[in-house]
Amino acid sequence: MQSTNLIDGRLPIFSFPSSLTFYASDQSSHKQILTLYNPYDFPLKFQVLCTSPKKFVVVDPEGTIRPHYCIDIVIRHSNITQNNYGVTDKFRIQVYEHGRCHILGKRDIPATLLLSKPVTSVFSSTDSEQFERLSKQSIPKARNRQYAMNEAQESSNTRPNVIVILAAVLCIMALMLPMQGDPEGQLPLYFHLSMHQKLIAAYTLGLVTMVIFQT
Repeated sequence: MQSTNLIDGRLPIFSFPSSLTFYASDQSSHKQILTLYNPYDFPLKFQVLCTSPKKFVVVDPEGTIRPHYCIDIVIRHSNITQNNYGVTDKFRIQVYEHGRCHILGKRDIPATLLLSKPVTSVFSSTDSEQFERLSKQSIPKARNRQYAMNEAQESSNTRPNVIVILAAVLCIMALMLPMQGDPEGQLPLYFHLSMHQKLIAAYTLGLVTMVIFQT
């Protein structure tokens, strides 16, 4: 196992999301989840700091992440006021080697409070009326085509799920393989992965996990 003393504060930290956005008009967004992942073969002690601690409530801001495990941190914005609209604060994640005080790595997560979610597309009243009229006129002609489109959409929605699950399984298998420098054991040397390869697998697993939970 690689000595963590040689990393000197530059250990990559894997967290999701990379930024937090709170919306004053959306009460459900006042609570955010920050996920920390430990892809390494040793436990990590973490600490979450904030530039404006009076604005936020961080549940369990300190703790330990076991090797190849993740942990969810709940962050609540407790000062939803007009004076804070557009203000960006920062959370700093610091990790330590378990049982020591030396910082192995750190990462800043920006947190912004906005008034409301941006609207991606807005129809004017005239556009809305025209759209509704055209839709009613085209329903009888497009009914069969719509059925075909629905079937195609259902099949396309199932295919990415299989691919995503397969990618997650491959990433987990990669994280379970031994590292370069470990004894050969039962697996040949070409199955021994480098730290860089394991970090890529861990990062990919985090993205795949996000996709699975959103579907």
